[in-house]
Amino acid sequence: MGKFMALQAREGVAGEFEQAIVERDTGELPAGELLIRVRYSSLNYKDALSASGNRGVTKQFPHTPGIDAAGVVEQSSVAEFAAGDEVIITGYDLGMNTAGGFGQYIRIPAAWAIKRPQGLSLRDAMVLGTAGLTAALCVDKLEQAGVSPDAGPILVTGATGGVGSVAVALLVKLGYQVAASTGKVEQGAFLQELGAERIVPRGELQEGGERPMLKEQWAGAVDTVGGDILFNVVKSLRYGGSVACCGLTAGVPFKGNVLPFILRGVNLLGVDSVELPLVVKASMWDKLSLQWRLEGLERLVTEVGLAQLPEAIAKILAGQLTGRVLVRLD
Repeated sequence: MGKFMALQAREGVAGEFEQAIVERDTGELPAGELLIRVRYSSLNYKDALSASGNRGVTKQFPHTPGIDAAGVVEQSSVAEFAAGDEVIITGYDLGMNTAGGFGQYIRIPAAWAIKRPQGLSLRDAMVLGTAGLTAALCVDKLEQAGVSPDAGPILVTGATGGVGSVAVALLVKLGYQVAASTGKVEQGAFLQELGAERIVPRGELQEGGERPMLKEQWAGAVDTVGGDILFNVVKSLRYGGSVACCGLTAGVPFKGNVLPFILRGVNLLGVDSVELPLVVKASMWDKLSLQWRLEGLERLVTEVGLAQLPEAIAKILAGQLTGRVLVRLD
């Protein structure tokens, strides 16, 4: 296929990391059954970690991040896919230690790809991306745990971020009463436009960390931040409530105790979208294209090309981005 453009993260002479737009050759891509021309990707927090040299995410540099990609099959060595098929790839090793969606071409195992559902365009799929898939998995987990719209208010933490904003929109669509927590109180109008009925400043969720239990407030929650905020949410769940946990921007550890679990029967539900079996991913994408299809996705989106990606990466690391960043691969 020849030459293509990609964002590459590389280590400088002084050990600092930088991102540059470089020309690559498809012959440099790893082995795999599918060669895909990427049309769209999206920016996730994990991409920013990879792009800034976090070796817990990416071990070898130079590297092209991008855990999401949507595009068209150019070459296939398996019967399940043919040239011209439109596909979605999220997670697995894409963009971590395998060259990812911030390049115009990727080569991957066929087991990582699903065919685009008819109800979603490639662009819409990447407006959602891993963040949208994760939000849907969180809501699905809450439903499986018995949290229904009539059970009471649902809290979403980190609500202005990618996962949080999609979670707010999806929960509202499904009839839930949503409270949105954020450290960006100036974004309250954005969250209300998504349908949030209440804005909860992040500081309120940081209070009472020394107490073993807090006042019952939430029938359920989607937590995207982790840390001690997560356990404060656990401590304030109503009897039998559940929180789906999928993020760590507030930290990995938290101080916990067993009292909310044995006195209120609450549930802490872990959500992973990376190594999830492909059949589960495919069923969730089908849901997002049909009964869970979200209208008005454009209000969530900032669209950038490769040249604007480094600036967006710096902003997401600084906690300055709202909603989703769509990456256009011209």
